[in-house]
Amino acid sequence: MALAPFDDRDGWIWMDGQMLPWREAKLHVLTHGLHYASSVFEGERAYGGNIFRLRAHTERLIASATILGMAMPWNAEEIDAACLAVMAANGLTDAYLRPLAWRGTEMLAVSAQNTRTHLAIACWAWPNLFGEARMKGIRLGHAEWRRPSPQSAPTAAKAGSLYTIGTLSKHKAEAEGFDDALMLDHRGAVAEATGANIFFVMDGALHTPEPDGFLNGITRQTVMALARQQQIPVVERLIAPEEIARASEVFVTGTAAEVTPVRAIGDLSFTPGRITTALMDDYSSLVMQDPATVAQRLG
Repeated sequence: MALAPFDDRDGWIWMDGQMLPWREAKLHVLTHGLHYASSVFEGERAYGGNIFRLRAHTERLIASATILGMAMPWNAEEIDAACLAVMAANGLTDAYLRPLAWRGTEMLAVSAQNTRTHLAIACWAWPNLFGEARMKGIRLGHAEWRRPSPQSAPTAAKAGSLYTIGTLSKHKAEAEGFDDALMLDHRGAVAEATGANIFFVMDGALHTPEPDGFLNGITRQTVMALARQQQIPVVERLIAPEEIARASEVFVTGTAAEVTPVRAIGDLSFTPGRITTALMDDYSSLVMQDPATVAQRLG
């Protein structure tokens, strides 16, 4: 069943310090963030009323805004409180949250030093990104677009502008019958999927690309910590595309994807095994814990 359009729903959205009825959370067409992609955002999940690693997400949102030169008018404590408030206002305990910050209307040119930074936070019920396909494993095609060099784009920021090539790549993959696409980096090494980090099990160890040209995901960091606690070796390195055939298991991670097995990349097939299953189970258990237990578990 298709989701209702996102501009025509019941509920509440926190926007610039006010809780607004969902349909009244609007901005002007001459907003800098719309014309020049001067926006940053977060994707967060709540389980049983607790937003998983809320402070880590909030700190990354503020850091992303700083990288783009956008002064954030709210501190971490205020943003955390707003996230919890909008979830409560919508009567949700299990939800996806989307904080979004953008430049306003004061200037509409490449230079936008005097624009105001706005912030909105919405939440809604949303299952795993891949739905029923998740448990049997997803299929990845090969993207034509590559993740940019950190010298050519602010790759450490979760910026809206960086997702354009992800959208193009995912659309092409879906048109070809895949669930998502594997993207390479500017050097031709493996990077990630269009919106999720990727891991390969090779010879009993967990190998993953070093995030020097794409986002070091919070779920990625969490899964790496869980793997080390299970005495699974974790190796961050450059991974050449021709090495993929060596992998016995593959999975992707992200707030929306959680931990999702990959059953195919192009013509290569994989079967979710012991390591993928163990990390899926461990992650599913961790997200249901209270924030203090999560912090203690992850150090």
